[in-house]
Amino acid sequence: MLSAGPGGSGSSVRPASQDGCKSHFHTTCADSRKLAPRRPLSRREFLRLAGAAATGAALAACTPFDKLGAQLFQPKPTGRSGGKVQLVYQDWRTDWFPPMVQQMLEQFHADHPHIRVFYTPAPENFEEKMLADMQAGTAPDVFAACCPFFPILAQKGYTLDLRPYVEHDLGQATIDDWDPAQYEALSLRDGQQYGLPKYHGALALYYNKDLFDRYEVEYPAESWGHDEYLGTMKRLARVRSGDGRTDLWGSLIDISWDRIQVHVNAWGGHFVDPDDPTRCRMCEPEALKAMEWIRACMWDDKVMATLLDVQNVSTRQAFIDERVAMVEDGSWALKDILTAADFRVGVVPLPAGPVRRVTVATTDGFSIYAGTRHPDAAWELVKFLVSKEYGRAMARANFLQPARASLVDEWIECIRQEYPGKIMDWDIAAFAAGHIYRYSVTAEVFANMADAKRLAYAAWNQIFTLGQAPVERMEAVCQEIQEAQRRGE
Repeated sequence: MLSAGPGGSGSSVRPASQDGCKSHFHTTCADSRKLAPRRPLSRREFLRLAGAAATGAALAACTPFDKLGAQLFQPKPTGRSGGKVQLVYQDWRTDWFPPMVQQMLEQFHADHPHIRVFYTPAPENFEEKMLADMQAGTAPDVFAACCPFFPILAQKGYTLDLRPYVEHDLGQATIDDWDPAQYEALSLRDGQQYGLPKYHGALALYYNKDLFDRYEVEYPAESWGHDEYLGTMKRLARVRSGDGRTDLWGSLIDISWDRIQVHVNAWGGHFVDPDDPTRCRMCEPEALKAMEWIRACMWDDKVMATLLDVQNVSTRQAFIDERVAMVEDGSWALKDILTAADFRVGVVPLPAGPVRRVTVATTDGFSIYAGTRHPDAAWELVKFLVSKEYGRAMARANFLQPARASLVDEWIECIRQEYPGKIMDWDIAAFAAGHIYRYSVTAEVFANMADAKRLAYAAWNQIFTLGQAPVERMEAVCQEIQEAQRRGE
């Protein structure tokens, strides 16, 4: 259960029902592993199918876009092939996802006999390939995207505005069920709704109870701030081998847009001016103090691991390998950590910053390609993808935290049923606290996000990963980002 938090006097999460996983999620959590795998349709196979169809190919050439990416056409439905509209839906390629999506699409096809959906896994080089496919007019009709890359697609005019469909088909109760920060983040400042929430990933602090006990360090607490966080990292980081080199670090974070931003927000700063998407605020005192705290943890105190320290493995893998005693990671890592960790795990909310408590809400969402020939049919698919049924299916299959607050209790009960021993004393609802108590933040977006992302990541590589530059490097970077906004490139 959640304790009192910002904006509330107590828990707003109802007690989980004893049969939540079975009665609400339709199958037990363990049943999700029994789904018969089906080979998804590859992009090449679909293109061959599309070429053979007389009309209504799902991947059709579209009218060009101008250099600013402004949409020059309004897509209209065309004819059907074989009496059915054909759509391509692109989403994750991870092992658990294809069998889940194929089973769910059977349900969609039964309810929508006039629509045939072909699922295709996202390419490995997703960002580069998506931009190329959208420019060429061969992008999937419906797709999932996230993070700083998602708004770039919308800014270039490659996504359909979903707002008219939302206003016509979705009730206010559905919108209110989503985290406002997440829902609003999937829109541009001109009002275009380019995506709808896929799931609600949130950051928290995982910790290795066995390591804490071994070195007689007190467990993290919900009341923690960054001072306690740093002090505990210092007590845990150590040399365990005979070569005299640190091989256990106190914690680890991803050097990425929203993972650094969440610390900047906790210090009261911003990446982007909330009132002006062309104004960079990465070089203001609050932002620099937060980034300096991270840099100093890595390179001065040497208690927070760098990417090089853990040989470029993921944050969750470094935690599972016991290279770090704590890790800032999301609810999306729950399944992997619970399955692979050979030690007792705890979780608490991210430590509060000097100014405020925040956590990230992922901006994973579903979108429709602006060049689709079948926008209405594509919208029917999107409505299905954001439904409670689809959210439950993702929660069953890989413990993905649902985008809808009304499913949080069911999600928690599902996890408890599959791992009753490992999470007996866990506060899994810590992941949902930002959603429930409204202190989630999402990636702040520049008007020209593509150049801002490129410039910032290059600087962060020098500052954090390599330790070759001070955080004051962001002063010049901020100026470059603002110049890129003015150029409108």
